[in-house]
Amino acid sequence: MEEKKTMQKVDVTEKLFDQSSTIKEFTAVVRSCEKTEGGYQVVLNRTAFFPEGGGQDGDSGWLYEAAVAETEPETSFLEQRRSATLLGVVCDTQEKNGIIYHKTDRPVEPGTCVIGRLDFEERFMRMQQHTAEHIISGIVHRLHGYDNVGFHLGVDVTTLDFNGELTWEQVHEAETLANRAVFDNLPVEILYPTSQELEHLVYRSKIEIEGQVRIVSIPGVDVCACCAPHVNRTGEIGLIKILTCDRHRGGCRMTMVSGIRALADYQMKQNSVSEVSSALSAKPQEIGAAVLRQKQQIQKLREHLNQLQASYLSEKLSGITGEEKTVCIFVEDFDAIAVRNFVNDAMERCSGICAAFVGNDLDGYRYIIGSRSADTRNLAKRLNLTFEGKGGGKPEMVQGSLKGMQSEIRRALDGQA
Repeated sequence: MEEKKTMQKVDVTEKLFDQSSTIKEFTAVVRSCEKTEGGYQVVLNRTAFFPEGGGQDGDSGWLYEAAVAETEPETSFLEQRRSATLLGVVCDTQEKNGIIYHKTDRPVEPGTCVIGRLDFEERFMRMQQHTAEHIISGIVHRLHGYDNVGFHLGVDVTTLDFNGELTWEQVHEAETLANRAVFDNLPVEILYPTSQELEHLVYRSKIEIEGQVRIVSIPGVDVCACCAPHVNRTGEIGLIKILTCDRHRGGCRMTMVSGIRALADYQMKQNSVSEVSSALSAKPQEIGAAVLRQKQQIQKLREHLNQLQASYLSEKLSGITGEEKTVCIFVEDFDAIAVRNFVNDAMERCSGICAAFVGNDLDGYRYIIGSRSADTRNLAKRLNLTFEGKGGGKPEMVQGSLKGMQSEIRRALDGQA
């Protein structure tokens, strides 16, 4: 029985990321390597690669050939890797029953001494987002009593779900307090309380945890059970920015960016502001008012354009004598309601088919066809078949779209007269 326990202890992967979240490279020995879907599963005796968990994706990186498998200064790692052979690319890391599996693009021989190197830029970005999520969740819980019931660290943004609604003023307050916590450069402490200590500790947790509970504590801000690596001090986050907060399933869903993502978001928006500022010949701080003025001017122009379109269609309508078997107009970018009204009115004056086509030869046309004497659905079917169109309707009126030359469409209509 004792031997069985010893073997189980040996098989469990030593988690270097629990010792320090800033380990970028480490040495280890390959225990096993098995083929899996899309690659290979490599098990090491110890690892700094964090496996997926706590809302955070598994780490990625590289495995290099190592001369020895003992802990050495980082400078020694760098010296070894300059001449070391790349053994495999780690594209994902998962854990099952205490064993951590590194998914690689190629097999690595068991017993091989390796240098594991994390994609630390990606890891650090995730730590920034995750620690920022703890800060926001802790503040929202303290101010409003809401629990974080959902967390996803996505490719672009971090999503948080709370079981209560927040006004935009409350969101701004939480964001301000969160950034003050960042500016105060508070320590992010990792605690492993005993079961007795845990009984008296007030902390956030979304699930029941068996065994040793790992606590991430940010003094005065948040205390939460979490297995993921975090930054050492809040100042490493740099900036926390909440982008949206909308109603969701009786509570609210918040999206946010932090650290390097917040910088990228600000740079993108600054570029957009500069482009709009230049286009409107307005100072950046005045573009809101400038856009509003443009909107008002566009609305006036659209009203004037609608009047001109109505006048044009009215003139076309007055030209119908009642003897025509086919009335057809082609216009570009006309108001849909005005065109439909034209067809309705033209149907009362024309003994045959009335058709209006909106668009151009290059992009295609939207059509409305009406008649008091013929079933327009038959005509629509033939037009759609000839001009790769689609649409339909009732016997007296059909609508749809098609592709074709104006001259060819006119000939097709004349042939139905």
